[in-house]
Amino acid sequence: MSGLWLIGLTAWPALMSLAIAATGRWPNLRETVSVVTGLVLLAGAISLVGPIAAGERPSVTLFSILPGLGLTFTLEPLGLIFALVAATLWPLTTFYAAGYMRGNREPHQTRFYVCFALAISAAIGIALAGNLLTLFLFYEMMTLVTYPLVTHHGDAESRIGGRIYLGILLTTSIGLFLPAIVITYLLAGTLEFQPEGILASTGLGPTGAMALYALFVFGIGKAAVMPMHRWLPSAMVAPTPVSALLHAVAVVKAGVFSVLKITVYVFGLDFAFKTSATEPFLWLASITIILASVVAIYCDNLKKRLAYSTIGQLSYIVLGSALATKLGAVSGSLHIVTHAFGKITLFFCAGAIYTAAHRKYVSQLNGMGRAMPLTFTAFTVAALSLIGLPPMGGAWSKWYLMSGSAGIEEYAMLAVLALSSLLNIVYLLDIPARAFFLRGDNDVPSGLREAPAACVLPLCATAAGCVALFFLAHPIIRFIGTALGGVA
Repeated sequence: MSGLWLIGLTAWPALMSLAIAATGRWPNLRETVSVVTGLVLLAGAISLVGPIAAGERPSVTLFSILPGLGLTFTLEPLGLIFALVAATLWPLTTFYAAGYMRGNREPHQTRFYVCFALAISAAIGIALAGNLLTLFLFYEMMTLVTYPLVTHHGDAESRIGGRIYLGILLTTSIGLFLPAIVITYLLAGTLEFQPEGILASTGLGPTGAMALYALFVFGIGKAAVMPMHRWLPSAMVAPTPVSALLHAVAVVKAGVFSVLKITVYVFGLDFAFKTSATEPFLWLASITIILASVVAIYCDNLKKRLAYSTIGQLSYIVLGSALATKLGAVSGSLHIVTHAFGKITLFFCAGAIYTAAHRKYVSQLNGMGRAMPLTFTAFTVAALSLIGLPPMGGAWSKWYLMSGSAGIEEYAMLAVLALSSLLNIVYLLDIPARAFFLRGDNDVPSGLREAPAACVLPLCATAAGCVALFFLAHPIIRFIGTALGGVA
């Protein structure tokens, strides 16, 4: 397989953003171009599954500054998993956005679709990054091209949210992530990802390894580990399709994927475990999981509740990485997939509720389930997946996370995961319970019904995906295992 294929896959959404911009005067054509671009990207990503599963690892370097320091793309199983998630959910989100943006008469719709395409291009670049330099460049691109999406409405609240978003993400990446990359290069003489980890042969001791890992985790602000999480709820001022992009398709997944990839290919699982470099982050991830869940319970704003849910759910992936075992890496990788489908469904539902009834507070949802049964049923399915109950895909990622914790006798993590699932029940199932079982308010709009089909069909599809992933989890796990030498 030619490495040039990787360049084409990364550049395709960015190139097509020009066509999206050119068709801005014709909304139907613009949105058709956006959806078709996403479908072509998905087809290209799917075509790579067979060769990668068979052991191929295509790579290409566009240019080198120094030995081991260049713009390099390499495809391996973990990266392809992330690329497939982004490529699968992009056309669905675009289709959904057409219904939402038109239904709410949002301004600057062409700019939205252009920036969306650029964000997916950045996500693919992160997925296919062959070294830390390439990862960093596309990570920064992701921050910059999503800023106009966060500030989409252009009002004072959006500008404040955008400043917090940009300020935290740029400060952490330039102040912590970049120095960590420089230190890694000085230690190892290369930034190229290696299966055994590029730090394993450097002689770096436990204290140094722990400090360097801290620079990476806190420097990757998109992973939203506390206290680097404030940007995420602040970004909820954006339209709901942007929130879906932030939480499921690209931004936060870019963060936790970067943490996972650095753990596996920079530190190496054996080196990280031997030096205990990641151990403090088991506890930091646990604190983030519990605190974010508690805050979510008290959030009446629906999108803000879902934002804090995301902060907690992301730390499942950080916790899996910090276990520094194969089962931990598998659970983290699988949770990237299952959380993506679950959380995008929840945000699609929140947007459908707003489009149909202009309601954005949990306390306003009483009795609405009877008027919007598809929306609230999809919400229930996605909530059950994030809680970790079968037959939903999220059950498997939590199972492997618990198994990985028990395997290295981190029994406190089992208690954290069990408690977090109980808290998930409280703040997630409260919403469909209100909608289906409580009496509606007197001011529920008469004639209330489902949002436009362009909003409802995607949320039904992603909810179905939550169920399908329960039955497809084991092929995904076996595929992830090819990056780790098996999962035993």
